[in-house]
Amino acid sequence: MSHRHESYAARAHPEYIVLDIGEEFGALIVHADAELHGVEVEISPAGRDESRSHKEVLERTINGRPAFTAVFDKLEQGRYTLWTDGVPRARGVPITGGEIAELDWTPAARRDSVAASV
Repeated sequence: MSHRHESYAARAHPEYIVLDIGEEFGALIVHADAELHGVEVEISPAGRDESRSHKEVLERTINGRPAFTAVFDKLEQGRYTLWTDGVPRARGVPITGGEIAELDWTPAARRDSVAASV
């Protein structure tokens, strides 16, 4: 009997997310598009590029629609660098204790930022 191994990201994740935040710890939600589904996003404290942890971009549901997110919680207050494929993608991302920060890496957000800079 053969068992096919599926990655954790292969299935949709309808379950609720519990975030461990408060006082000096915050959270970060990275909104991505389907192209990043299953990709590991790494995070490191600013100035400590070698000290990375990671989360996969998973398919979830937001307001009844598919959404692709990486969720980091229990992040010590400070600034962070986010990485994909070993390359820094965002530096200086601020995390505030007791709050949830969000980054939007979707195509619509990229179009909006290009239009705003023209």
